Amino acid sequence: MESARISQWLNLLVCVLLLLKAEGSSVPLTLVENAESKGAVCLDGSPPAYHFDKGFGEGIDNWIVHIEGGGWCNNVESCLERKNTRLGSSKQMKDIYFSAILSNEQQFNPDFYNWNRVKVRYCDGSSFTGDVEEVDPTTNLHFRGARIFSAVMEELLAKGMKNVKNAILSGCSAGGLTTILHCDSFKALLPSGANVKCVPDAGYFVNVEDISGAHSIQEFYSEVVSIHGSAKNLPTSCTSKLNPALCFFPQYVASHISTPIFVVNSAYDRWQIRNIFIPGSADPSNSWHSCKINISNCSTDQLSKIQGFKSEFERALSEVGDSPSKGMFIDSCYAHCQTELQETWLKSDSPQLANTTIAKAVGDWFYGRSSFHHVDCNFPCNPTCHNRVFNLKDHPGI
Repeated sequence: MESARISQWLNLLVCVLLLLKAEGSSVPLTLVENAESKGAVCLDGSPPAYHFDKGFGEGIDNWIVHIEGGGWCNNVESCLERKNTRLGSSKQMKDIYFSAILSNEQQFNPDFYNWNRVKVRYCDGSSFTGDVEEVDPTTNLHFRGARIFSAVMEELLAKGMKNVKNAILSGCSAGGLTTILHCDSFKALLPSGANVKCVPDAGYFVNVEDISGAHSIQEFYSEVVSIHGSAKNLPTSCTSKLNPALCFFPQYVASHISTPIFVVNSAYDRWQIRNIFIPGSADPSNSWHSCKINISNCSTDQLSKIQGFKSEFERALSEVGDSPSKGMFIDSCYAHCQTELQETWLKSDSPQLANTTIAKAVGDWFYGRSSFHHVDCNFPCNPTCHNRVFNLKDHPGI
């Protein structure tokens, strides 16, 4: 029975990999030159890295910089666990395939396919905010996320981004949070006449109580900010008024972002529901297990509480504002990261709001063809959702 189940998962994994290969292009890994001399290194001290697929045609002066996700580490133990993986060392990174928002095929990515497309790998565990000079020789852990961000951007500017006409900073999950926290500073690096906007995906993590009433995510983020020395690199518009640990949450930063921003997120974000709202520590009897895997399995009482999470999420999201420069695509799908997968970015059966796919909503907003600011109705109202059931461990984190 167990071997049959493993075989099914392997077959599914092969199918997913074949699908990605068919709809994406392999892009080699590039190590950042001279990063080590600047102390801009991964957790293990190795140089940071990115993947770069050069633009062509009319997109030659346009850039999209997409930040990889992968949770955070909040103490020595959890950072050591990441240190010798691809989330802590460029030595463990390999070439990857570009698809969806990074695809170079017009049919899959009509508005950005011919841009210079970059994926920045994530190996610091702090959403690129950390900067601690001292390195404990017993652990050899380096907390240098902010330096990595600067070093990568410096190299991209030298490769032509300094002449950019249109630019997007985007990212998924912890990379989506990076996009929010670095949005204005990214714009400040580029020519004043450039059209620069930010598109965070699944990065709007909210400060809510878990089902036991504990503030587990607030405590976790406080520990992340502390061990990485992140406070000095968080937006001063927030840290000048609030405890710096709170400034790791988008809801306390969003209203001060001056750069146009488009938030892509699920109001029922799978990672947030599993790890922020219903962390294992809040459910010792494991009574929410089936519900967390697939919210269609939730009891009436459980679903009611999850609807309460959606209400809290919407309240936090209201800080973004509703001006035309602030767009959003907030669906009711049980999903996490929707701009990196072709099936959710742009396909014939992709999720839609107002009869519009994520790709079209982002493209129309970026180019000023139309504004887009939609929050979906309550689950399970949207028949276009891909509520895929994965009984797998989510990103590293809480």
